[in-house]
Amino acid sequence: MNETEQQAPQKKRATKSGRVVSASMVKSVVVGVDRLVTHPLYKKTIRRTSRFMAHDEKDDCRVGDTVLIGETRPMSKRKRWTVLEVLDRAKS
Repeated sequence: MNETEQQAPQKKRATKSGRVVSASMVKSVVVGVDRLVTHPLYKKTIRRTSRFMAHDEKDDCRVGDTVLIGETRPMSKRKRWTVLEVLDRAKS
């Protein structure tokens, strides 16, 4: 590579932390990510949950686990995230 050529900087991929709400698929889990929003009229803080399908290559996540998911290439129609690590195990 020449000194005048420069590589484009890599984009930092988004990560989210959430709780596994479904693990009934093979190598896939559904992760619920909570966020707090303020009601526009009443100004009360409301908890909203977004659900993301994530690829779980090792298939070791169980319902209730807290996981870190990262953005990745599209793997199927709805799956655009992958499980990076299990942060906390659910109590069995």
